Amino acid sequence: MPEASRWHRGGIPKHKLSFRKEEIRTTLQELLLYIIFLINLCILTFGVTNPHTYYLNKVISSVFLDTSVPGDERTNFKSICRTADFWKFMEGPLLEGLYWDLRYNDKNSHIYYENILLGVPRVRQLRVRNNTCKVYPSFRPLMTDCYAKYTSANEDVSDFGLKHDTEWKYSAPSINSPWHWGFVGVYHNGGYLFTLSKSKSEAKTKLTNLRLNSWVTRGTRVVFIDFSLYNANVNLFCIIRLVAEFPATGGILTSWQFYSVKLLKYVSYYDYFIASCEVIFFIFLIVFTTQEGKKIKEFKLAYFKSIWNWLELLLLILCFVAIFINSYYNIQTFLLLEPLLKSTEKYPDFYFLAYWHIYYSNIIAITIFFAWMKNMFLAIINYTYSEVKADYSIGRRPDFELGKMIKKSYDNVLEKLKLKKPQKDEDKGIKSTDLAEQARRKGFDENEIRSAEQMKKWKERLEKKYYSTEIQDDYQPVTQEEFKDLFLYAVELEKELHYISLKLNRVMRKVSALPY
Repeated sequence: MPEASRWHRGGIPKHKLSFRKEEIRTTLQELLLYIIFLINLCILTFGVTNPHTYYLNKVISSVFLDTSVPGDERTNFKSICRTADFWKFMEGPLLEGLYWDLRYNDKNSHIYYENILLGVPRVRQLRVRNNTCKVYPSFRPLMTDCYAKYTSANEDVSDFGLKHDTEWKYSAPSINSPWHWGFVGVYHNGGYLFTLSKSKSEAKTKLTNLRLNSWVTRGTRVVFIDFSLYNANVNLFCIIRLVAEFPATGGILTSWQFYSVKLLKYVSYYDYFIASCEVIFFIFLIVFTTQEGKKIKEFKLAYFKSIWNWLELLLLILCFVAIFINSYYNIQTFLLLEPLLKSTEKYPDFYFLAYWHIYYSNIIAITIFFAWMKNMFLAIINYTYSEVKADYSIGRRPDFELGKMIKKSYDNVLEKLKLKKPQKDEDKGIKSTDLAEQARRKGFDENEIRSAEQMKKWKERLEKKYYSTEIQDDYQPVTQEEFKDLFLYAVELEKELHYISLKLNRVMRKVSALPY
């Protein structure tokens, strides 16, 4: 029997398959490009982390935080709670730590022999004026002095005490220096300050005179102790800040910061590799910015209706912020590092550089978090979308509905939770037999019942044969007999559609006839 025609059994046309392959190829290329971007970003984030940072911070903190006051093993910087304890720490563990090892060939201190003290330490305090708080009238006779919490409005900027040295005179803060967030206030970098000498005996004399002349009073709200170290063995600068806050409630709250950073960059070959990764990161950013600009130009306001597009914009903004901070940090390091290293008799303010280095590290960490979150959800959604799209594009049954898929998933969940017994094929056969028995009880003709059952089996056979669940890459030949069966099947489907339309029309007429 010659072939009557060629019939497409399931699947999708060739032009749609080629389009789908091109779409998959483009998606894979974009995914590969984004993975390279993520790898480069991870190198910039984790590649600059020095494993010696933790150990250097631990060693230095043990010297200044855990060393006890002579004669009182329970008192160290962490446990300070009174002004007397503060001065014991200043004249005891602080001096012993700063002047740990003085060598005769130079006047620089070497803490644990390996960490050289850069320049000299600086101590400064911020104060508030008297009578800066509101007192209830009944208590005013009992309160001759009243010092409120620290704010810029309550700050004392007048000279006090002996008034002849810098520690008794107010120094205005610099504009570019970062503020310090403490437990009970936010503080600028000005105040009443002094530096310690390179000589241990002179430094001790200085602190003793300040204690005897009441440099710390009830108006004192915070004292900062700043100094910097350098370890040539691991090429790390350690910037230390010890903070003692004197809140309006009384007592002392201590805190500390140890920043071990690498300010001398591009020393080894690995440093130049990191520099090349920074250049690649900038190129990626230009490419992604161009792509998003084209999308905004094409879709206009519709572009901003997708949450993923907002995530893309957030990533681009974070990347630009990271590049700006890193560029500013590198420029400031290049301009300030050499002058700071030359000022051996002054306090070198490395805290400014350490602050921007830590700020850059925080921004790049946030960036990589959102980048990986986007990659993870993009992979999940792309996989789910591909699966659903494949199911719809196959078109394997004319009665395929989303409701059936949801109902099937609901039944599977109930079966897994043991809230419903799984339905077997035998049960389905029994259900079909029950429907035939119900039709007989209602008076249907036996021939009509038998004809309906045969028609149902015939339709199921055709559905199984001609609506394959596999995508076919080409058209499949059918015989003339098969074409006849398919034609009759199409006629039956048209009859069912006509019957459903009649029922729907009757229902609509009844609904329209109802009184409002």
